[in-house]
Amino acid sequence: MIQLFHPLLTLIATASDSLLAKYVLYLKNENRILRDRAPGEIHTKPHARAQLRKYGKPLEKAINELITIITPGTFHHWVREEKRSRKNKPIGRPGKSAVLRELILKISSETGFGYTRILGELRKLGISQVCRQTVKNILKEEEIGPSPKRSTGTWDQFLKAHAETLWACDFFTKRAATPRGLIDLYVLVFMHLETREFLATPSTRNPDSAWVTQQANAFVNQDTNRDEKPTSLIHDRDTKFSAEFKQLLKNKGIQPKMLPIRSPNLNARVERFVLTIKYEALNHFNAFGETQLDYLVLESVGSYNKYRAHNSREFLPPCCTEPPP
Repeated sequence: MIQLFHPLLTLIATASDSLLAKYVLYLKNENRILRDRAPGEIHTKPHARAQLRKYGKPLEKAINELITIITPGTFHHWVREEKRSRKNKPIGRPGKSAVLRELILKISSETGFGYTRILGELRKLGISQVCRQTVKNILKEEEIGPSPKRSTGTWDQFLKAHAETLWACDFFTKRAATPRGLIDLYVLVFMHLETREFLATPSTRNPDSAWVTQQANAFVNQDTNRDEKPTSLIHDRDTKFSAEFKQLLKNKGIQPKMLPIRSPNLNARVERFVLTIKYEALNHFNAFGETQLDYLVLESVGSYNKYRAHNSREFLPPCCTEPPP
């Protein structure tokens, strides 16, 4: 199974600039220690050289201070060789058409399939004048390794691959005035990643685990015209998302996906919706109790779903398949 989160990536994603500099300094010294324990020349294979060039070239002159597995001179020699090889006219049969090449790269990037499975997908499309070696050569020219070495997909790739049946949820709060003073009211929202459609629960003063489980039950039993039912639900590590909450989802065929620690950016679409609804609607009103807040949220979410255009949907609102009148 693809490992979406690596401890080092989580640290880097949440680090400040100064802390990130300390990470780099530590890793640099750790690599130097490991290099000292491997005396003699380290021989690298073509794929390893391609990876070093790919990630080293954007660093420009800074690579001279970071690289330890080889000398900076060797690295720059590899880069010059790569440039010369691209200038030379290839010998042999003409390459495959640009359309076929683009199709193979598209299948590879969107599925992570290996050479044989990509060949199988091409056969399904009626493309038979291609062999496994051709697929391998095209991917190799783009410095794309075999399938097992491409198994560490990004979070964005995961979202795109599962967007049709993937939902996310999170809380937001609104200060309300009551006869007993100001209180915080909590609302739980659910978002469909593909269409950007939002559903909002009634507000509550006490969002305990029992209330959250109750709202999750209402969510999974929602009456919708959508063809694809939810299969996954992203949520953070809030203790309100209890074992009962997760078991309820699993019983309905929905897999709960808990985010790692300190990673709000992984649920950025929901965070952005909360910012939008507060900035465009809720911040302009004073709420006097749950009933008024529920009305404001209901109207705001309804307007968002019917009229809010999204670039990712070719400027269509979440609940529309064609532009509104």
